[in-house]
Amino acid sequence: MAELRYVDALNRAHHEEMERDERVVVLGEDVGRKGGVFGVTAGLYEKFGEERVIDSPLAESSIVGVAIGMAANGLLPIAEIQFADFIHPAFDQIVSEAARMRYRSNNAFGCPLVIRTPYGGSHGTALYHSQSIEAFYAHVPGLKVVAPSTPYDAKGMLKAAVRDPDPVLFLEHKRMYRLVRGEVPDEDYIVPLGPAVVRREGTDLSVFAYGWMLHESLQAADLLAQEGISVEVVDLRSLRPLDKETILRSVAKTNRALIVYEDNRFGGFGAEVAALIAEEAFESLDAPVMRLGGPDVPGIPYSKPLEEWFYPTRDRIAAAMRRLAAY
Repeated sequence: MAELRYVDALNRAHHEEMERDERVVVLGEDVGRKGGVFGVTAGLYEKFGEERVIDSPLAESSIVGVAIGMAANGLLPIAEIQFADFIHPAFDQIVSEAARMRYRSNNAFGCPLVIRTPYGGSHGTALYHSQSIEAFYAHVPGLKVVAPSTPYDAKGMLKAAVRDPDPVLFLEHKRMYRLVRGEVPDEDYIVPLGPAVVRREGTDLSVFAYGWMLHESLQAADLLAQEGISVEVVDLRSLRPLDKETILRSVAKTNRALIVYEDNRFGGFGAEVAALIAEEAFESLDAPVMRLGGPDVPGIPYSKPLEEWFYPTRDRIAAAMRRLAAY
């Protein structure tokens, strides 16, 4: 089994799905000859040609609108939005058209569309290339929202998204593209969209995270283990649908819950998980549900010290874990 970078696992999923089904097409800014700004679509243009790998204008509403039209006419489009920060012009197409297609047609039509986009902050990507958008879109019925955290899941969940009969927003934390490696099977497989997975077993408290925050949380759990505190780390990986059963089972086991996410804490996705636990696992709790998110500022600053101040880092997560364990 090969060890691949996160970006290579995504690239392999594209190649395999386009080989498997000639209806799969890719469109977006610089996805063709350039292979995408992060290299996710590298080699597709040379292999499958300009009719299936389409360089689009810088017009996100058009990219998603065209992809919806493709899906309505029997194709299986993968639309890349170059950065999640740029997806907002396409909000109406995603929310009002793609997500509602099956509902408003009384189940007569689906919209098999994947919208991929890198999100979150990396090194110096600053205000307009660092946003976390998951809370906006996870709010929308009819739209699946996923954020895989490992190369294995990146490949398997992208293949599952391509084969899904309804629209999927596929979020890729850009810091993981070249930092995160893992074993990825050569053979065809999918990872179903929905189930969470326990990445680390523990008994004293539960941490729920996704994307890059999962990796920071796992490192923090290692620190706490040296202090005798056992932390269970759950990778949500699918935000909608959300795996309630795994979340509630973990809280029933540890009696304490911390949700970690990079987006602004106020109104972020962690609030939904916290509400779920408060409503359905209240009698299991020995401490208040805690959230650790980004500060309530409009964006990640460019200044390096301020950028570091923004992120929920390993050490900040470890400090939150200690506060919760001591409650």
